[in-house]
Amino acid sequence: MSEEHKQATAEGKLRALRAAFPHTIPVLMGFLVLGLAYGWLMKTKGYGVLWSVIASMFCFGGSMQFVMITLLTLPFRPLSAFIMSILVNARHLFYGISMLDKFKGLGKARFFLIFWLCDETYSIEAGVEPPENVDRKYFYLFISLLDYCYWVVGTALGGILGGLLTINTAGLDFALTALFVVLLVEQLRKRENWLPCLMAAASTMVMLLLFGADSFVIPAMALILALLLLTRSRLEAALPPEEGKEAL
Repeated sequence: MSEEHKQATAEGKLRALRAAFPHTIPVLMGFLVLGLAYGWLMKTKGYGVLWSVIASMFCFGGSMQFVMITLLTLPFRPLSAFIMSILVNARHLFYGISMLDKFKGLGKARFFLIFWLCDETYSIEAGVEPPENVDRKYFYLFISLLDYCYWVVGTALGGILGGLLTINTAGLDFALTALFVVLLVEQLRKRENWLPCLMAAASTMVMLLLFGADSFVIPAMALILALLLLTRSRLEAALPPEEGKEAL
């Protein structure tokens, strides 16, 4: 590889990083707070910063990691832990499918993109396209990598400061809700057709009433997916020509 080619590749990566970073700022604010809370809770259960950081690096499960704190304090039941993990993270099956086209043709980078894909990263990558002069692979890769690093760094801070903090942490988990509200507002501002959003909201409310607050997420996502598949042709016809091509 020539020096000119290496320099052009390095410049392309830096350009992708600069384009990706602004999109991740809301996640930065949310993940630092939530990661700190997770690291702090791990510390209160007797697990040092190393254990909490390792969990965030290799599990990277968000809500499942908070559940894992309880599982670590109970007698070891691998089957129960496996089933719990599937139930908590089953939503990934739904939005992971919708990213197949975006990750197509990205080579080995797609394995990292799949592992780093979380709710917040999906919310960003599903709604943004790289600028014309930015490499698509590195743009999505840096969004995913930055979000991943925010969570790990937040966890490390929580583990380090956990022994020093004496504040009341009640309500810290609301940061996740606030983060999703910010991401939702950004998505709505970019959408000309709000019908998918209205279908999703209606489906969620119906399933919440039918199944209750503890069990409505998976049925709601299944219903949303079914409705989107049934109305796909109509929704794509309502999109502007360029967006319609991307949707296909």
